[in-house]
Amino acid sequence: MSRPQQSRAVRTRAAIVRSAAEEFDLHGYAGTSTTKIVKRAGSTMGALYFHFDSKEDLARAVMAEQGADLPDMPGSPGLQRLIDLTFEIARALQDNVLLRAGVRLAIEQGTFGLRDESAYQLWIATFEQELVAAQALGELRDGVDPAAVARFLVGSYSGIQLLSDISSGRADLPERITELWRYVLPALAVPELLEKLRQTGREAAAGTGAG
Repeated sequence: MSRPQQSRAVRTRAAIVRSAAEEFDLHGYAGTSTTKIVKRAGSTMGALYFHFDSKEDLARAVMAEQGADLPDMPGSPGLQRLIDLTFEIARALQDNVLLRAGVRLAIEQGTFGLRDESAYQLWIATFEQELVAAQALGELRDGVDPAAVARFLVGSYSGIQLLSDISSGRADLPERITELWRYVLPALAVPELLEKLRQTGREAAAGTGAG
């Protein structure tokens, strides 16, 4: 395959994944057809099946790539960057269709025969990385296990965002994440750090003049 053909194939695959995410986000796995995906992408069934073996394979790709559009988080590794990341995810769940679709499919996957925890494990690893950095910086209380806390936070976050989606279409998700940190941080952070941490996300803090 020549380089122009490779570039065209990459663009076609990306368009199909994006269109699939939009359809899955709107209709869920069961309510989405490959015909609708191809039509939305302006592509062909041949192109879809060149890149993906089945609708299930395409759903796996959306789940695996759900965080691809998220920007790199600024700041130094540690607790503050982990907090900021949770609010960045909350904002993305409100306006990032690839992330929303990936999350929806991860929740629905049992209905189409999957038991794929890779998306959850990706977030657990990401959270754990920040917690390990926080531990090295002396930000965590004695006895805090970064791996266990990462699993707890991802599980808690998953439930909170699902409830927020059902109750408000995720409009109140930043407030719910603020509540999570209000109750969890005292058990994680050393006392002298608590007052220095922003618990409302970078954008909210900038809007209120908080430090």
